[in-house]
Amino acid sequence: MIAFLKQPWPWYVAGPLIGLTVPALLLLGNKHFGISANLRHICAACLPAGIPFFRYNWKKEVWNLFFVAGILAGGFIAAHFLANPDAVQVSPALMTTLSQYDITDNQHLLPAEIFSWQGLLSVRGFILLVIGGFLVGFGTRYAGGCTSGHAIMGLSNLQWPSLIATICFMAGGFIMANLILPFILTL
Repeated sequence: MIAFLKQPWPWYVAGPLIGLTVPALLLLGNKHFGISANLRHICAACLPAGIPFFRYNWKKEVWNLFFVAGILAGGFIAAHFLANPDAVQVSPALMTTLSQYDITDNQHLLPAEIFSWQGLLSVRGFILLVIGGFLVGFGTRYAGGCTSGHAIMGLSNLQWPSLIATICFMAGGFIMANLILPFILTL
């Protein structure tokens, strides 16, 4: 059984399991799936109530904080107890492309040339992690939710704003991956 869990699961198994989360949450308690709102809930719980944006009954959404804690616990368990000991399988064409940008770490899902303290303190690391993180956070707030909330929950509820947000997320991802990222990786 453990060997089965250590293998990568195909999209046609993992995708429907994620998709089934939406009706389960709706049927079990009329709850909406989304992750990004949890930062607001944490801030509302921990910060003084002087900021109007954080003055609401966050305790009504405490279930979502447990949901995120479960995601973190599941990630920890998977990384420490169910990790596949084999190296990550990366396409040879991708490795050739990455080597053009001096990224040669093909043993890890997150290359050390970018995702390390040394990589963070470089110009490209700062742009990718700090500025990119700020833009993701700003975009999530501006769009009124994250990709999981809009693409999984919003589309399943046939919400027009979620369709627009998902199209914009996808277009932004294509533009970033094909036009902007190659430029940043040359820095």
